[in-house]
Amino acid sequence: MMEKQGKEPTMLINGRWFSKQELEDVKYIVKMFPNLSRYELAQTICEGLSWVAPNGKYKIHGCYQLLEKLEKQENIILPKKRNTIPKTKKQQIKPGEQTDAKPDIIGTVADIAPIELEIVMGQDNIRLWNEYVERYHILGYKRPFGAHQRYFICSGNKPKERLGCLLFSASSWALAERDKWIGWTEEDRSQRLHLIVNNTRFLIFPWVKIKNLASKALSLASKQLPTDWQKRYGFEPVLLETFVDPKLYQGTCYKAANWIYLGKTAGRGRMDRYRQYLSSPKLIYMYPLHQDFRAILCGKVGVPNE
Repeated sequence: MMEKQGKEPTMLINGRWFSKQELEDVKYIVKMFPNLSRYELAQTICEGLSWVAPNGKYKIHGCYQLLEKLEKQENIILPKKRNTIPKTKKQQIKPGEQTDAKPDIIGTVADIAPIELEIVMGQDNIRLWNEYVERYHILGYKRPFGAHQRYFICSGNKPKERLGCLLFSASSWALAERDKWIGWTEEDRSQRLHLIVNNTRFLIFPWVKIKNLASKALSLASKQLPTDWQKRYGFEPVLLETFVDPKLYQGTCYKAANWIYLGKTAGRGRMDRYRQYLSSPKLIYMYPLHQDFRAILCGKVGVPNE
């Protein structure tokens, strides 16, 4: 491990140079998620920085070295080591009868009203949600790290019928179109990025053919999520974001729910600033949860209920 001199001082850890801004991002993650274990922090950082070995696995031990070096420099305070051995292998999700396809549900939102969002709680329901997403979402299931909230989309009729799944989790770090639209500085972003939440999974079950259900679910989420997030994490987000792959979808339900189209991503990884980790460009949609979201994110007014 050593320091590299230049315009932007960087640190070499386990064969990778880290920029000053990337190190600030790592410090931010540790600060924002004090209840995560060291292993969960390492998973979150490796995911965000696309820090993987040639075999595609996260460089967890390299991340431990980075965190321990930052702690020695008194830049971060790590959680105490826990006497547990993490499961390094990806949990295999095997489809069961509970998530088998059901007879088609056809009609309109009015036919099955009221529509509700059910907070997913308890290991059994979490496993069920994970199985639905792994089985029917085009991207499959990927374990969320950091702050997140799962929902089932349900019909309130008796008996209650589950119609789909939603997941909200950590926002994107490097997003030029969004940051320009907000008008905040890099310092603003480093201090208040947690106030933006990303809709990372959205699934309507393939047998559910209810007109306008997707936009209705998004509308409900925009009203319910701030309160649920406040109860769980102690603050309310003020802005939602999502990314849509134009090769697969056009974001019709987001438009119908009054989300704002900003443009396309640059085709990079979620935290990448230097184009090392390319992906296909996605459509960017945003939804303000607070009328003063720009002033809040730029630090001109206080964070609501924090």
